[in-house]
Amino acid sequence: MIYDKKIKKLSLYSILGALALVLSLFESVLIPDLPFLPAGAKPGLSNIVTMFSAFFVSPLCAVYITAIKVLFAFITRGATAALMSFFGGFLSTAALCFLIKLEGKNLSFIGIGVLCAFFHNAGQLSAACLISGTFLLLNYGKYLVIFALISGFLTGIILNLLKAKSEKIFKAFIF
Repeated sequence: MIYDKKIKKLSLYSILGALALVLSLFESVLIPDLPFLPAGAKPGLSNIVTMFSAFFVSPLCAVYITAIKVLFAFITRGATAALMSFFGGFLSTAALCFLIKLEGKNLSFIGIGVLCAFFHNAGQLSAACLISGTFLLLNYGKYLVIFALISGFLTGIILNLLKAKSEKIFKAFIF
């Protein structure tokens, strides 16, 4: 019986990890850089999976998803992308694990989505400053704040939609 629980948990983590990677690949390959957005800015579709994992499975699952995304960035795009993914992903996930306790009390999914997007962008901007050896990139931050508002809002909306369906989606994986 204990093995059934471990197998279900491993299966759920694997499915969520694969979904995050597919969404990450989808947005990096199929969504071009848009001229009105900051260079390299993407909507963060795979962050929906990370946030979903933290809220509906466990914070540890969200950390696992983040680690998988960092490894994926390293394998597919190299060390610089992995460093950017590491800084942004783990700063955002740490904020998420802290903010998850406030959901429903003081913050909605939308508020948490915006804050996590902000921390993700702040982490990536910090990595970019570290890599480039200059703080001139911090001027770029004002654009990333606006983008965090947009992408975090969309993430929160999607999480609200998934919340109603989450019990049905993962009923087979209850451990």
